[in-house]
Amino acid sequence: MSCLVTKPAPDFKAQAVMPDNSFAELNLSDYRGRYAILFFYPLDFTFVCPSEIIAFNKALPEFHKRDAEVIGVSVDSHFTHWAWKNTPPSQGGIGQINYPLVADLSKTISRDYGVLVNDSVALRGLFLIDKEGIIRHAVINDLSLGRNVDEALRMLDALQFTEQFGEVCPANWRHGDDAMKATAEGVASYLAKHA
Repeated sequence: MSCLVTKPAPDFKAQAVMPDNSFAELNLSDYRGRYAILFFYPLDFTFVCPSEIIAFNKALPEFHKRDAEVIGVSVDSHFTHWAWKNTPPSQGGIGQINYPLVADLSKTISRDYGVLVNDSVALRGLFLIDKEGIIRHAVINDLSLGRNVDEALRMLDALQFTEQFGEVCPANWRHGDDAMKATAEGVASYLAKHA
């Protein structure tokens, strides 16, 4: 598996279930000019996956405030995604999800992003893609380990802060915290205040 951070996000066209439950071909390059959170999950109608998908949906207004779109991908068909969306959470479904769920039946997208395991399902990969289509952050979890949606928002905030101000974000940085200049003096000044 090679690292994709700093490289162009592998483009794809694939069938997806859109927020209005329609089927459409989703082209990743259509998201240029906006930030994108592209996340992979193993399978529909499973256990950890609905908790993540619903958590991303609850946080969707926060992503939209930051000019970011969320896109989910699994190796299921768009018909299975549709059925899962149309099953209430109380019955093992996910209900109304307001971002696209992409079908990767060929497993090509999962393979291109380096998250396909045992030529079977995708690990829990998350990729933060900037407005130019460059991957700026990636994290991959094993199948049983759910992601932290707040961390995805934090990384988006950090990326946008560094783009706007040219400063770098230290460990555990959150929006509103001090950053540091990318110089020896900047680091020393930051550490003197926060060590």
